[in-house]
Amino acid sequence: MTTALIRNAMTIDVEDYFQVSAFASTIPREQWGSLLCRVERNIDIALALLDEGNAHATFFTLGWIAERYPTVVRRIVDNGHELASHGYGHQRVSELSRNEFNEDISRAKKILEDLSGSPVIGYRAPSFSIGADNLWALDLLQEAGYQYSSSIYPIRHDHYGMPEAPRFAHYPRGTDGMLELPPTTAVLLGRNLPAAGGGYFRLLPYQASRWLIRRVNQQDGEPCIFYFHPWELDPDQPRQVSISTKTRFRHYVNLKRMESRIQSLLQDFHWDRMDRIFMKAGA
Repeated sequence: MTTALIRNAMTIDVEDYFQVSAFASTIPREQWGSLLCRVERNIDIALALLDEGNAHATFFTLGWIAERYPTVVRRIVDNGHELASHGYGHQRVSELSRNEFNEDISRAKKILEDLSGSPVIGYRAPSFSIGADNLWALDLLQEAGYQYSSSIYPIRHDHYGMPEAPRFAHYPRGTDGMLELPPTTAVLLGRNLPAAGGGYFRLLPYQASRWLIRRVNQQDGEPCIFYFHPWELDPDQPRQVSISTKTRFRHYVNLKRMESRIQSLLQDFHWDRMDRIFMKAGA
């Protein structure tokens, strides 16, 4: 199977700059409603890039964002993209009880479906916070009516990851359970390397990410799952001062280059929605 024949999945985690988990200790959740929100501007840029690249994507959208900016949801759906859930309030699953998690995913699903008028079948946990210790979350997702998750990242990271998990589509709770579609990794020297975007995409030269994606397409014959955030297209976002040097570097590195890199990525590979690639919806 050649790279040109493989449809890779482009995904976008719809949240604003002040909602990232790394800022949780410096930007209290209670302040979110009073902060300058730039998500509408940034979603418009993302939609324009996808249109220019003749690509479709899956938008894992926070219920909190959808509730306050319903036109964002309508723009996503009206442009032919898949609307999926990122939960309601961007709380890590690892920090929620079963009841709290169930309330979060059910609330988000209802908001998104009411606004879009169509079923929401996909879910991605904030900060890929489903792993070996809380696989029960997949059971609750299934009970809530979701059909797939993209929440278990098979890498080692200081904030998330389940390196022993399978790299491609699988059923962590058995074939009757939830389908898990992991963000993409490439194997090099026996180690899973992140190849799905995020901060790594901004940190490394573009050629490195392109090589990793091609490697998975050509050697594994599998579609890649790539992700980015709307705030990564916004180098002029308000800068946070009271954060660590490590967090500052991770969040702000190469924001000015992100738009051109996404343009290159859309030109170099074929991209589509998660549901069309993995669930055969509308194929």
